[in-house]
Amino acid sequence: MKVALYARYSSDSQRDASIADQLRVCRAHAERQGWQIIEEYTDHAISGASLLRPGIQAMIADALSGRFQLVLAEAMDRLSRDQEDIAGLFKRMAYGDVKIITLSEGEVTQLHVGLKGTMNALFLKDLADKTRRGLRGRVEQGKSGGGNSYGYTVVKQFDAHGEAVRGDRTIHADQAAVVRRIFSDYAAGKSAKRIAVELNREGISAPNGGDWGFSTINGNPKRGTGILNNELYVGKLIWNRQRFVKDPATGKRQARLNAPEDRITQEVPELRIIDDETWSMVKARQSAMRAEKPEPDASTLSTARDRKRPRYLLSGLTRCGCCGGGYSMISSEMLGCSTARNKGTCDNRTNMRRDELEARVLAALRHHLMEPALFAEFCEEFTREMNRIRSAGSETLEASRAQIRKIDRDLDRLVDMILRGGAADRLNERMVRMEARKRELEAVVAQSKEPAPLLHPEMAGYYRRQVESLHEALNSGPEAERLKAADLLRSLISAIVLTPSDSGLEMDVQGDLAGILTIASNAKSPAILRAGLSQVEMVAGTGFEPVTFRL
Repeated sequence: MKVALYARYSSDSQRDASIADQLRVCRAHAERQGWQIIEEYTDHAISGASLLRPGIQAMIADALSGRFQLVLAEAMDRLSRDQEDIAGLFKRMAYGDVKIITLSEGEVTQLHVGLKGTMNALFLKDLADKTRRGLRGRVEQGKSGGGNSYGYTVVKQFDAHGEAVRGDRTIHADQAAVVRRIFSDYAAGKSAKRIAVELNREGISAPNGGDWGFSTINGNPKRGTGILNNELYVGKLIWNRQRFVKDPATGKRQARLNAPEDRITQEVPELRIIDDETWSMVKARQSAMRAEKPEPDASTLSTARDRKRPRYLLSGLTRCGCCGGGYSMISSEMLGCSTARNKGTCDNRTNMRRDELEARVLAALRHHLMEPALFAEFCEEFTREMNRIRSAGSETLEASRAQIRKIDRDLDRLVDMILRGGAADRLNERMVRMEARKRELEAVVAQSKEPAPLLHPEMAGYYRRQVESLHEALNSGPEAERLKAADLLRSLISAIVLTPSDSGLEMDVQGDLAGILTIASNAKSPAILRAGLSQVEMVAGTGFEPVTFRL
């Protein structure tokens, strides 16, 4: 019997030794049963409230591929504490003909999934309630409810019994001076962007230790984030302003604002850094700036899909060649380095018109990709390599199917030998091994996808017609066709790096389009095709570095 071991620890046992302890007792149990341990999967310091854990995801994948027939863990709550997840895991294991056994519950059945899953879900809720109750008690005493704010230092002290006293803070003099400066500058009329640039120029570290950005200062007034919205600076400790819920589809936490009556406010005058007058001036200026922005008309609001669509053809693809930051719209027509303008840590002040950028990229598309003879060479190499990869996949899949057919024939012969009075024990042992091998091969075939049809050698002509249609759609096609064409073009480009030069800005196009353009312009380096999960990436040379084409 092939078995896989699984171990995990989280908030209930915050030590690495717990993993070793779980594996040790599971190993001993497997040895007593005479099982063969194939693999050990672990997740360190990860909550059992979600299956989005690398260890258990690897275990599920290997189970479905037929690597083992049994999963052994210390208890069900090591696998998952979420009722839905444990039920889903049980279904997946049952589909792969894999049993789940724990040292606490024995073989896990539908009954265990229902009862134990409910108990584990209740444990999670009870743990969360107790944690929140403890945090609320600390906040009501004027102590920290978790985390720390810029301008304060955590106080490390112990009580008479030697136990750590947590939640106390004191004002950090140097950081408090920066906070006062930010408030006074903003109240005096400076923008958050200008304040950030000045702080970076003077070498003052941001709260995270990096450079200041205007969002670090502005934050979100509704959520109380950002330097200008932290009420702790005026001696008010606000707790339970928002809660976090987990998206069941992705497992990621999403913030939700709580109702004002659910929030806890505690006066902590000893932590005040900003006086009421300065605070009021800042709030008044924030309100005035929000009032200057007109509310959008409901008739002009886009759909959810339109809001997610890039505003311009190459939005989000441009990068600064000096600092690596993004190039964004600094006016209605001009692109500029965001880092240079928002943080002041980049010296690149060279701008470019958006229409010029798009025109140069589209010109490359039109003049280089439309060369039939040059692109025919690319298509020939592309077709040859893709056909080789797909042929190899077909041969592997067919070889597995051939082995399954051979095993079936051999099993039939062994059955005939037993019926004729052969050595039943030895023949039965051999049949068991052959049946196990057959299940492994069937699992491989079931998980494999049928290779795509081979590419037609006349793909070059078809591609040229498609490029013509793409160019026409980008320039004069209907709105729907232009959007589709823009999405297609964006999928060919991973980045456009803009670097200042004596003649303006040099453009380095990186991505699949760059690889195509390199071949189309008779690049000397041999092109090698490498198949990815969802697309084919062009790389050049033996080092597999991405191809870059300079316009």
